Amino acid sequence: MTKLDKLKEYLRGLGSVAVAFSGGVDSTFLLKVAHDVLGDNVLALTAENRFVPRRELSAANKFCTENKIRQVIFMSDVLKIEGVKENPVNRCYLCKRELFKNFLRLAEEYNMAVVVEGSNMDDTKDFRPGMKAIAELQIKSPLIAAGLYKAEIRELSREMNLPTWNKPSMACLASRFVYGETLTAHKLATVEKAENILLKRGLGQLRVRVHGNLARIEILPEDFPKLLSLREEISARLKALCFDYVTLDLQGFRSGSMNPL
Repeated sequence: MTKLDKLKEYLRGLGSVAVAFSGGVDSTFLLKVAHDVLGDNVLALTAENRFVPRRELSAANKFCTENKIRQVIFMSDVLKIEGVKENPVNRCYLCKRELFKNFLRLAEEYNMAVVVEGSNMDDTKDFRPGMKAIAELQIKSPLIAAGLYKAEIRELSREMNLPTWNKPSMACLASRFVYGETLTAHKLATVEKAENILLKRGLGQLRVRVHGNLARIEILPEDFPKLLSLREEISARLKALCFDYVTLDLQGFRSGSMNPL
């Protein structure tokens, strides 16, 4: 039995599922397979909040519309969740716990048996405080149950012609800030605008990490020449967003670079 077959069998056994759907590589793959297996017994649940770039919300909505998948968009003011705006090391736990509580409520309201989410095997090896909330609330993780890794999910997504198969990995905008720095709507909007500037200039996998009034750009090393050819324009655009300093991280993009060592 292939891992894809194992995933389908697992989902079939759940009967009906509400999928926590962000529009990223993993949740898009999970949602599509779930819909292929369970049809109308699938509901996509998408959180709209300040931690999610608007471009991601738009892409998630477009995918559901094109594939005729029912979607409920849940509005959440994450900065009002107790403790979150202080950006502690367990911020992801606090946020995920509150969001998934609401997803559980919506799943019950729409008569879905369980809530599932898109963590994969690689996520079990990284610093992921949110995984604790998922475990506590007994949210199912079908991709982990099937033993799927990110590279395998991308390859299967490519074979299924999913638009996300080579989509850069995404993380919530709060991950751009040093733990302990107070999060505000303005700061989150500013970093989203900064990253949009880079994306519109053809840079793909990236982060703009914020250290006070300094913007630290992380991109793939192979994209260094492209960014350097645009350095004056990008520096000017980011400084117009009120950053005093704009730097390129010579180590390049790396997921979780703000996490504790």
